[in-house]
Amino acid sequence: MPLRQILALLVPFMAALFAGAPASAQDIVRVGIGGQGALESSPAELGEAAGFFKKYGVKVEAIYTAGSGESMQGLISGAFDVAAGIGTGSAMGAYAKGAPLRVIGAAITGSNDLFWYVRADSPIKAIADLAGKTVGYSTAGSSSQAAALGIRDFFKVDLKPVATGSPQTTFTQVMSNQVDAGWSSGATFLEAVEDGRTRIIARGGSLPYLQSQTPRLLVANTRVFTERRDVLLRFMQGYRETIDWLYSDPEGVKAFAKWSGFPEKIAIKARDEIYKDRAIDCDRIIGLDAAMEDAIRFKLLAAPLTKEQLAELFHAPFVK
Repeated sequence: MPLRQILALLVPFMAALFAGAPASAQDIVRVGIGGQGALESSPAELGEAAGFFKKYGVKVEAIYTAGSGESMQGLISGAFDVAAGIGTGSAMGAYAKGAPLRVIGAAITGSNDLFWYVRADSPIKAIADLAGKTVGYSTAGSSSQAAALGIRDFFKVDLKPVATGSPQTTFTQVMSNQVDAGWSSGATFLEAVEDGRTRIIARGGSLPYLQSQTPRLLVANTRVFTERRDVLLRFMQGYRETIDWLYSDPEGVKAFAKWSGFPEKIAIKARDEIYKDRAIDCDRIIGLDAAMEDAIRFKLLAAPLTKEQLAELFHAPFVK
């Protein structure tokens, strides 16, 4: 019987086995998440609160970081079991250098969630006006850095990429004129656009080649992947069911609105417009060849990974 069929049979059995288990019997999974507030970063905490992980005998501890670079450091050191939102090129580069990590799923596909904005009174009106201006991204190796560099190269505008940390710290820097254009994700600080304090100047969706790539991943520490494989399989099942709930159930989007602090209408807009077409799908990883080319171009990776290396880094039991 193929492995996927075996796993399909085992997961319900494991769910039944753990359904009546006391809390002390739950396996803890520590998840490092690069930033709080976006729909993409919500499944770990919202799924835990809604009981989706508990069904599979897993207790998730969500730990928020300033960006994927910090999450990667925590994953490599063993502080996190799983890191959510790791840039694909960054994961490839770290693996090539011997970092102990394995990809167990996708965080998001496409880059429509990323956007860059300026103060409402900024003289910057179009992407061309970013020439010579400072443009924020989260941390080195992040997908926001790759997208900022992509905007620079695709539109041939000599902007100055600057690491500004989380969307929250970036917003402060934009509003205090420390940086010309800031980055954000999902609906985070979309209200500032809606009420006229800021203006969107560019979107990740402006880069057509990024729409056919999976820019951010769910990555596990290799030791955890090897020694606690069954725990990760159950974690991923809870993660899938949480995503289904967020997209299909009105209670899911209400929970997201409460968790994020967004008005419900903004939360719905984020899900249906920014993360449309099930952009958040942990089982869909596409465009690895193109992502590898970008990683080399942006000096995250010295040379293409071999088929054997890709097979070791990306794992089929976790990705349908």
